[in-house]
Amino acid sequence: MEENKDIIEVKDVIQVDNELLDNISDLVKEKSSSTILTLFADIHPADIAEIINHSSTVNAKYLFELLDTETASEVITDIDENLREKILTDIDTEKISDIIDELETDDATDIVSDLPEDVANKILEEMDAEDSDDVKELLKYDEETAGGIMSSDFVAVEDYETIRAAIREVRNNAENFDQIYHIYVLNNEEVLVGIVSLKSLLTNSLRTKITAVMEEDLIYVTPDVDQEEVANLMKKYDLVAIPVVDKNKVMLGRITIDDIVDIIQDEADEDIQKMAGLSEEQESSDSIFRISRIRLPWLLIALVIELFGVFVLSKYQYVLEQITIAAFFFPVVMAMGGSSGNQAAIVMVKGLTSSQLWLKESLRKLFKELLVALLNGIVISVILFLTTFLFFENIYFLTVLSFSLFTIIIFATMLGASIPIILKKMNIDPAVATGPFVSTMNDIIGLLIYMTFITLLIIN
Repeated sequence: MEENKDIIEVKDVIQVDNELLDNISDLVKEKSSSTILTLFADIHPADIAEIINHSSTVNAKYLFELLDTETASEVITDIDENLREKILTDIDTEKISDIIDELETDDATDIVSDLPEDVANKILEEMDAEDSDDVKELLKYDEETAGGIMSSDFVAVEDYETIRAAIREVRNNAENFDQIYHIYVLNNEEVLVGIVSLKSLLTNSLRTKITAVMEEDLIYVTPDVDQEEVANLMKKYDLVAIPVVDKNKVMLGRITIDDIVDIIQDEADEDIQKMAGLSEEQESSDSIFRISRIRLPWLLIALVIELFGVFVLSKYQYVLEQITIAAFFFPVVMAMGGSSGNQAAIVMVKGLTSSQLWLKESLRKLFKELLVALLNGIVISVILFLTTFLFFENIYFLTVLSFSLFTIIIFATMLGASIPIILKKMNIDPAVATGPFVSTMNDIIGLLIYMTFITLLIIN
C-alpha cells in the first residue's frame, strides 16, 4: 500500500509552452486559485518555477503566493533572481522566513543575500535560531567562493563510532537534507579525517568501526577558493560532493553537484557576456538605462579605436587616389583580421579559464596557433587571388592584396592568442580579451599592414 502511495505522489514532468502559459494566465485573470492549485499539485516544482518565470510580474506574484510553504521552498530556488526579488518584496516577512527555514543553508543564504538589508535582517530574526546562525555564518563569505556556495548541512560521525551509528545518523537527517552522498568522519576536534560512501555502509557489518571503511585520501577545498576552481576540481575527480574545511581541516560544510551545475552555467553565461564586452551585464534588469550604461562604455571605446582607423586612412589618402581599387577590399581585410583574432582568442580563453592550458605551456600553444594561421592564411589568400582574378586585371595589385591578407591573418591570430595569456599573467580575467578590444585592434592593425604594403610595393 505504501508503494502505491509513492507512485501516486510522483510529479508529472510537463512541457511548458505558450498554450499552457496562456491557459494559466486566463485562470489568473479569473482568480481561479483552486483550479491552479489542482494543476500545480501534479506538476514538478521545477516546472512550476518555469511557469512563474515566463509569466508577467503581476501573475508571477499571484501564482507564487498561492503555493504552500513546502512547495514554495522547492520552487523559489529556480525562480529568476530579478523576478524573485520582486516577488519577495511584496510578501510578508514571516512567510518568507517560513519558506527559507525549509531550505538547505546554501540556498537560504543565496536568497537572503539578494534581499534588501533591512528585510534580510528581519527575516533572520524570525527564522529558527540555529538556521539563522548558520546563514549568518555563510553570509560572511564572498558569494563566488567555496564558502559562499557551501551548505553547512552534512552528515558526520566521530571517528570512534561504528557503521550502525553512521546509518542511524543518516536516518536522523534524511528528511532534512535533500542529498546525502557521504558521511564525514571527524575527530573530537571536528577535524575531517575521512569520508565514507553510502555503499560502504550497506556492504559492511553494522559493528564495523567507521575508520575501517573510510577513505583517508581526501580532496577538499578551503572557503576562500574561487567557485570556478571548485567546479574544475569536481569535474577533474568526478566528485558528486566536496567538503569545505578551514586551514586546520576543521569541517565547515560541503558543496554538492547540483550547486556546481548551476555555477558552470553561470560561469558560461558570464564568459559569453565578457566576450561581447559586457562583463557587468545584468540581462534580467528591466531598466534600459542601466543596460545602456553598462554597454555604452565598451561601444565608446570601440568608436574611439575605429576613429583612429579613420585617421590612419586619412594619412593614406594619396594612396587611395592613385589605387582606388584598394578601398573596395577594406571590408575583406577587416573581417578576416577580426575573425582570425577572435577565433584564436576564444580558443585560448577556453583553455585558460578551464585550467586546460597552463601558463608554462603558452609558447607551445602559441606556436600551434602560428602554424594554424600559416595554413589558414595560405588557403584564404589563394582563394582571394583566384576569385578576384576573374574580375580584376591588375595581377600585381591582387598579389600584394593576397600577401597583405596572408600577413594580416597571421598577425591577428597571434595577437588574439597572446592577449589572453598576457591578461592572465597580469591576474586579469582573460575573457575580456575576446570583447571589442581584439576586434577593433585587429581592424586598425589590419588596415595599417594593408596600406603599408600597398604604399611600399605599389606606389613606391
